[in-house]
Amino acid sequence: MVGPSGKVYALDINPVAVEMVRHLASIKQLKNIETILSDYDTGLPGGSLDTVLFYDTYHTLNKPELVMKELHRVLKPEGTLSFSDHQMKEEEIMESITRKRLFKLKRKGKRTYSFKKDEN
Repeated sequence: MVGPSGKVYALDINPVAVEMVRHLASIKQLKNIETILSDYDTGLPGGSLDTVLFYDTYHTLNKPELVMKELHRVLKPEGTLSFSDHQMKEEEIMESITRKRLFKLKRKGKRTYSFKKDEN
């Protein structure tokens, strides 16, 4: 997830994955990365992120509807959800992401979909 001023938030439910990101950021002296250990609650203010990168994760979620609600909440009105999941077919992706009318397709790439917030 990318917030203001180039800040990068790396969220994962797995403490080992979070620690690995912290370690790599430290080695590479990246000062703009903040880790979040959580299943879906980011703890970030609403409307605070420009972009969310959500890759190869959706198919593993226990509560995908809660994750999508949180991503919708933290994205700015003009923000982008960049989505890819190689375990899912295009129809599944479109149904899963647009079903609750939180997001609508902005652009489709070769393997990546860009969604914008659906404000209806």
